Order: sequence, then C-alpha cells, then structure tokens
Amino acid sequence: MGLVGYEGAREHYDDALKWYARAGDSPLDDRQLAWKARAALRDGDWKTVRESIDRMGLAAVHHPTWIYWYGRALAAQGEEMGSRAYFLRIAGQADFYGLLASEALGYTLALPDVTHVPGEDEVAAAAAEPGLKRALELIRLGIRVEGVREWIFTIRSFDDARLIAAAELARRNGVYDRAIHTADRTSRLHNFTLRYPVPYQDVFRDYAKTHGVDEAWVLGLVRQESRFNTEARSSAGAAGLMQVMPGTARYVASRIGLRNYRAKVNEVETNITLGTGYLKLVLEQLGNPVLASAAYNAGPSRARRWRDDKPLEGAIYVETIPFPETRDYVKKVMSNAVYYSAVLEKKPVTLKSRLGVIQPPGVAEPPVEDEIRAESALK
Repeated sequence: MGLVGYEGAREHYDDALKWYARAGDSPLDDRQLAWKARAALRDGDWKTVRESIDRMGLAAVHHPTWIYWYGRALAAQGEEMGSRAYFLRIAGQADFYGLLASEALGYTLALPDVTHVPGEDEVAAAAAEPGLKRALELIRLGIRVEGVREWIFTIRSFDDARLIAAAELARRNGVYDRAIHTADRTSRLHNFTLRYPVPYQDVFRDYAKTHGVDEAWVLGLVRQESRFNTEARSSAGAAGLMQVMPGTARYVASRIGLRNYRAKVNEVETNITLGTGYLKLVLEQLGNPVLASAAYNAGPSRARRWRDDKPLEGAIYVETIPFPETRDYVKKVMSNAVYYSAVLEKKPVTLKSRLGVIQPPGVAEPPVEDEIRAESALK
C-alpha cells in the first residue's frame, strides 16, 4: 500500500494518507516518505509531516527541504526553540528554503554591505588566463559546449577573488551564463550584481511595465530559463532569452498583433515581447505568479490541476508540484525574484509574500489555452 499511497499523493488524491496508513510499519523508501510528507502538508497534518521526515535516510533528513519543513512541523506543534534551531541550520543560504527559514526567524534579505568589486588588474589577469581565453573564443565561434567545458575546467580551483574577476570578464564579454555560474561559486566574498546581472535592462523594464508584470519576477524567470543567453535553444524548440516555444509565439503574436516575428524570435526585443506577453496572459488567467511560473514551465492546465479545493499556502503548493523539474524551476524563479528586487530596488519583497496563498478553483474561470504551452513537454 505504500506504493499506492505514493501514487495517490503525487496525484493529490484526498485518500493518499489513508492508503499510506494501510501500509502500517512496512518499510518505505525516501521517495515514498517524501510524498507522504507532502500529502500531509496539503492536509495540514503536521504530526505526520514530522513522523515521515523522521523515517527518512540521513541524506534526505539533512536536505534543506526537509530541514525547513521539520522546523515548520515543530513550530506547529508548539516547539518554538526546536523550530528555530532547525531554521538556523539553513538560514542565510541563497536559495528557496534558505530564504524562507530566514524569514521564519524574522530576518529580511539584505545583500552584503561589502561587495567584492574586482580591480582592473584582476580582470586583466583573468583575461590573460589561457583557459578563459580559449573558452571565450570557442563561445564566440559558436562552439559553446566545448567553450563551457573549458571555462568550468579552468575555474575549478579559483579562490573567491579570482572567481569574481572571471565572472566580471564573462559579463564584459556578454557571456552572462558563465558570469552567473562563476559568481555563484564563491563562498566568502560575493558580488550579487554578477550573480544576478541585468543585461538588456531597458528592454525588460519597458516590456514589464507595458504588460504590467513585476520586472524582478521576469528577470528571475529569464535567469532560470536561459541565463540571458540569446542563442539558447532547447531540444523541444524553445528559443531565446525567455525560451519561447513555437506555439506560444504564434498564440501571443496573434493576440498582440505582432507580424513577421518568426525570423526574429531570438532577437532580444522580439523574444522579450513574446515572453512577457505570455507571462501577462497566464498571470491574468491564474492570478498568482507562482501559478504563472508553473504554467510557464509545465502548462496552465497542470498549474491549475495542482491546486487544492481549499486555500493553500504558496510554499506548500510549490513543494507538492508532482514534476521534479517544475518544482525546482518554480522555487528558483521565485527566489531569484527576491534577489532581483534587492539588486534593483534595494528593498526586497519577502519570498513568503511573493508566494502568497493559492486559491481553490473558482466557479467561473477563463478557459485555459492548453496548446500554447502543452507542446513544451517540460523544456
């Protein structure tokens, strides 16, 4: 019955926990226990959340996901000291649950007061590094896979200062994915403007304003989709900065009256026009950026289907998305948005408030245009 409970939990069936209960003391693997905990989260059963995590293996128990939810379970059961101890284990980490744990402790994200800005001599030294020179030249010639491999190999033993100098070199050369990847690797010195760059800012700002969507959210989504690589293309055909699918492009172009877009879909302005236009459409249909983010990756009908018949905390909705890729995608998009608002506005909106509450299905909702994203099959 453990396997039945697991499948039922992934489908969000109301009886999933009953099916798990029928398994009794039968051994469950970490995957089954994770979905038992997720079913309990949706049901508000914090006792079962805690018991499920207690039965997980060592690696799972120490994962930030379950550290956070164990802390929440302790708090729900009145064990505030224990709860804070769990949150402190991951607070300050620059990720989804690190942010939520910090907020649970009462802290609001603040970027480090001291940001390491590399000097021109440091950037020049990075530019003279043979491996980085080869990597940039390979990428310039369109041999990106080999260029990226060369870059990763070259920076493998760099200290923080050299990593930031290499990231700045990549930024100056317009290779934003390497800038992000490299700046993300630092452990003591940081530069969040390199971790969260804003290329093409005027275009993003204009179209975010035109379509009435949050600029930080759009940038957070693009950072996850393409790392600002204008030539990015997925095996499913998603193209450009915002990884616009062909069907999405056709649909949005027809809605906004954009003609002759096909040959220009990778161009910055056209791609952002189509991508932000689509985001606006799904946000209007679904009413929440969490749902819209899930829809951007997996399709609007799935994003709607994953709701509950009662209001659901945004973080619980995200954690109980059945597709691992989409679950990870939404976590990263929403936490990226927090950092982008800090970089752009110096006063970030908390992740918890961005996640909000996912409302149950309405009586009269607009139809879902499944064809505009269903073909993605999860890019």
